[in-house]
Amino acid sequence: MNDVRYSLMSPYELQQEIAKLTEKARKAEQLGMENEYAVLERKATMAKAYLLNPDDFKPGEIYQIEGDPGVYFKIDYMNGVFAWGYRLGGTGKEEALPISMLK
Repeated sequence: MNDVRYSLMSPYELQQEIAKLTEKARKAEQLGMENEYAVLERKATMAKAYLLNPDDFKPGEIYQIEGDPGVYFKIDYMNGVFAWGYRLGGTGKEEALPISMLK
């Protein structure tokens, strides 16, 4: 299943993948494998993005960044499941975030 792209998975397959990644991440965290934990968390975040509708995220709107309290992101444009824009009060450098990181 690891070689199947998230964009080709059904919602059920994505939920299974997220559950598997979350469990692996939990184990990695317990074992103190911080790098492995971070990679698995990012993969789960990407998979979650494919369960969301990109049309629900609008350019010009401002969203809070999940897991980063008090930090907001303004969307300039959308490209698939990525929102391109910048963090308010940040460096002003453009970056892309998976939409699952925005709330």
